[in-house]
Amino acid sequence: MSADSAHHHASSLLPSDLQSLFATQRKAYAEHPFPPIAQRYQWLKSLRRILSDERDVLIDAISQDFSHRSPDETLFAEVMPSLHSIDYTLKHLSRWMRPSSRSVGVMFQPASAKVVYQPLGVVGIIVPWNYPLYLAMGPLIGALAAGNRVMLKLSEFTPATGRLLKDLLGRIFPEDMVTVVLGDAQVAVAFSSLAFDHLLFTGSTHVGKLVMRAAAENLTPVTLELGGKSPSIVSADVPLKDAAQRIAWGKTMNAGQTCIAPDYVLVPQDRVEGFIEAYRQAVHGFYPTLTDNPDYTAIISERQVARLEHLQTDATLKGARLIPLYAQGQGQRMPHALLLDVNDEMQVMQDEIFGPLLPVVAYTTLEQALAYINARPRPLALYYFGYDKAEQQSVIQNTHSGGVCINETLLHVAIDDLPFGGIGHSGMGHYHGHEGFLTFSNAKGVLIKQRWNSSLTIYPPYGRHLVRLIQKLFIR
Repeated sequence: MSADSAHHHASSLLPSDLQSLFATQRKAYAEHPFPPIAQRYQWLKSLRRILSDERDVLIDAISQDFSHRSPDETLFAEVMPSLHSIDYTLKHLSRWMRPSSRSVGVMFQPASAKVVYQPLGVVGIIVPWNYPLYLAMGPLIGALAAGNRVMLKLSEFTPATGRLLKDLLGRIFPEDMVTVVLGDAQVAVAFSSLAFDHLLFTGSTHVGKLVMRAAAENLTPVTLELGGKSPSIVSADVPLKDAAQRIAWGKTMNAGQTCIAPDYVLVPQDRVEGFIEAYRQAVHGFYPTLTDNPDYTAIISERQVARLEHLQTDATLKGARLIPLYAQGQGQRMPHALLLDVNDEMQVMQDEIFGPLLPVVAYTTLEQALAYINARPRPLALYYFGYDKAEQQSVIQNTHSGGVCINETLLHVAIDDLPFGGIGHSGMGHYHGHEGFLTFSNAKGVLIKQRWNSSLTIYPPYGRHLVRLIQKLFIR
């Protein structure tokens, strides 16, 4: 099947087909509304086995979609965290599922209270193209752990990965349990209009608004993992080599096509030239050449390359100084570059970059750098480089972002015990680990009384002595 016919075939899924898929899952859920822990373990173990067994095929499919994606990057950034997430979940699930016992005031005794964590039902997950495996598996693991049925909408920009995941998941799950939906933007619109019990979307802020609007029609709760412009701050005294190397790693991974990639870097005015040199050395240390370098990932499509080239041109026309780190790229492997003297008129300082361009913004005091960040929409991640504990604390307390790394980039997303999510323009809600289980569960408050009715004392008529006594005792 050619890519074109596959694409056509995928996008021919009608809204009515989606509705019937959804109805099938809904019915299956109604028949098994509380899957026991053994069942959930089995789902997660099957998923782990197939991801592990088929890792090479998955790596090839993703690379095909990108025209070239470094196999090691796919292993480190997609396969490994997916497997680790399953292991972590298997280890902690029995504790998460346990009802949590709550206290009951003396006025309401004898009684007991607890919170029961119940599956929501049918969960929809909309997956972006940049990490098509991990950003499908992360939410899927949380949703299955919580006992839900799941429909996954894969991006039309990763057709090979989408078809492969549909095949692999189809081998271990019946369609009424987990199903993969392929297709274009129209299919995505129909998908987000289904009356899911929860909808998780990863992608751009612009599309996130459309998804939330569609979900509002059904009062479907949403978790939105958006992006935005995640800043890095280089402090006045951190060794430049340390900061530059860690920022360069976070920016060059997947050629910058990462929702938590450092989007721009704030550098003290008097350290800008030093930073440029340290950054150049760091990037060249990772990628001495771009030509035929298997470690260097391509930009996913010609369209994305054109968008990035436009950002670059727009900035230079408006007075930015472009510092290319390589003479030229190769095919869709776009060379890394720094942009200096940027301002808010430039599109590169308005949109999330999502590619190998790094604007450098000079600052004089840390307060000024924090004010710069706080004057803009709240980012998904924030990175601070400096070894002064008081400054680290000040950055954590005086800025808002979905997550923070101190002297690191990207890796907070791989810590299973940390919630992952955005704030404001960078999204809402959390998943990963325990927070993922909670996102896909209904925390149901339960009050239990038996034969003896202690509430008789507060039933009308209200003038009785006992009622007066209760009021005296309990309303002070």
